[in-house]
Amino acid sequence: VRLQRGGKVLVPPSSDPVKFIDARDLAEWTIRMAEKRAFGTYNVMGPRDTLTMGSMLKTINETAGNNAQLVEASAKFLAENKIAPWSDLPVWIPSQGENAGMHRRSNSKAIKAGLTFRSVATTTADTLQWWNGLDARRRETLRAGLKAGPEAELLAKLNA
Repeated sequence: VRLQRGGKVLVPPSSDPVKFIDARDLAEWTIRMAEKRAFGTYNVMGPRDTLTMGSMLKTINETAGNNAQLVEASAKFLAENKIAPWSDLPVWIPSQGENAGMHRRSNSKAIKAGLTFRSVATTTADTLQWWNGLDARRRETLRAGLKAGPEAELLAKLNA
């Protein structure tokens, strides 16, 4: 949604890995597992192949209309400015520090058990269609991500 709005957008390091899953993929896999009466411990996240923050954001931006200019900040800059991974910059978890391995966990066991993934572009397009169909009042405020004021301040700080 933020990329669809356009303009300069503060983003985390493009080389950091990312893992996420479309809730529909998780639901479908869970139902198939229940129907097979299969159980066990799985890392149920995607995608199948390695994905970086940069490639994910590029695809999201293209799918959302290419309105955003992505302005990359270092993990150090983000930490120094108390930007919270995941909530202030959705999906992002720094590739170093105490949670460094989160986006590097193997999902091969879940894939072998039938986990499949929609593309980033499909998830983006479907999410935007859902979001844009909501009541205008609900769309006034995003519940995740940086607010416009703090983002503008950080962008100015990066430019200085």
